[in-house]
Amino acid sequence: MENLALLGGPRAVQGVAEELFTWPIVTPEIEEATLSVLRSGIISGLQITMEFEREFAEWLGLKYALAHNTGTAAIHGALYGLGVGAGDEIICPSMTYWASCVPAFSLGATVVLADIDPQTLCIDPADLEKRITERTKAVVVVHYAGMPADMDSILEIARRRDIAVLEDASHSHGSLFKGRMTGTMGEVAGFSLMSAKSFPIGEGGMLVTNDREILERSIAFGHYARHGESLTIPDIRAAAGVPWGGYKYRLNQLCSAIGRVQLKLYPDQMAEIDRGMNHFWDLLEGVPGIRPRRPDRKTGTTMGGWYNPLGYYESEKLGGLSITRFCQAVRAEGFEECTPGCNRALHTHPIFQNLDVYGGGKPTILANARPGIDVRPNHESLPVSDTVQSWVFRIPWFKRYIPEDIERFALAFKKVADSFEQLLPDDPGNPANMGNWGTSSLVRP
Repeated sequence: MENLALLGGPRAVQGVAEELFTWPIVTPEIEEATLSVLRSGIISGLQITMEFEREFAEWLGLKYALAHNTGTAAIHGALYGLGVGAGDEIICPSMTYWASCVPAFSLGATVVLADIDPQTLCIDPADLEKRITERTKAVVVVHYAGMPADMDSILEIARRRDIAVLEDASHSHGSLFKGRMTGTMGEVAGFSLMSAKSFPIGEGGMLVTNDREILERSIAFGHYARHGESLTIPDIRAAAGVPWGGYKYRLNQLCSAIGRVQLKLYPDQMAEIDRGMNHFWDLLEGVPGIRPRRPDRKTGTTMGGWYNPLGYYESEKLGGLSITRFCQAVRAEGFEECTPGCNRALHTHPIFQNLDVYGGGKPTILANARPGIDVRPNHESLPVSDTVQSWVFRIPWFKRYIPEDIERFALAFKKVADSFEQLLPDDPGNPANMGNWGTSSLVRP
């Protein structure tokens, strides 16, 4: 094995094809679709958006889809659609992007954070059940970084305890859990469709459901232009004309036009991504200290477009080498995005501790909580979320299957793992804070 690049040796990754990571892929059909909207002057209309909704729902095999201007708005609308309001509690994993649950505060709800399963990095069903109370209205299930959560266990708990399931499928477009598409198993789901996601349309979100009342409540909440023709339930229709939440969540039709084309392109793109990502992990099977984060394909569970892919790090198999030092060495080999950690756990942010967002005179997380009950999480109650930054790392997200280039990146990881002893003397250890509140700009120690 050659010397590590960090210590003066040659880089493992050199001269790879630019298109290996180019995303989103802008095709002539996408260009023509957007130009057609610009020429027509109907950017803020509804016709193209409604076609996109119909086709998106058909792709998932559901009855309804409602386009939003962001994935955050789609989650907000879904929470309102479920009837989440003042005094209710929702349960959400602590280790996720903030948009999965922070919108609930604006509805007067209390957010209860749960721990994650170390194998999936999704909500731990056992910890979820421990946190259900008489006030629990819904659980937000995040299919984190493309990996489907354990929906069999979650749905069994939810049905038995009479709580709704909201799937945040913003990372898992096209992922399957035992043959079922993520976003189709709960009462409602929200998708982010921004340009960095595996299903990119520029900026946007989608709410999907089979429940007409959830759909209409969501329309009433933030889609005033549809009140006249889309509201059919008498109690909801009676208050039409003004958006109930005071929000305007319409998706512009440039993004809708892109979305319609993406629905045609995505299956093939997803298959190529999947082929490339699995080739990468196949090359690294058995390499000490690093372990694939991917499901067993024999179960019918898949990673969809593999958004924000991660690997597991086993420091004890590399002489206690810190993940910080390991990633530093991989970056030197040519994969400059190799960073330790992922999203910071939400329970470490002030909004889930002491921040008074709305001027209520107390922390917002306690504003509508059960009297005498302090729902603020602590480190001891969320042990997996609290330590995850030290044992997950970012891997390349290949958009093309170019075997010879993928092999160069796999070599970078193998080279560092095989030469770990050279890195131990100058190992600085891990800093106090790793990861970030987003996924696309992770802190690089």
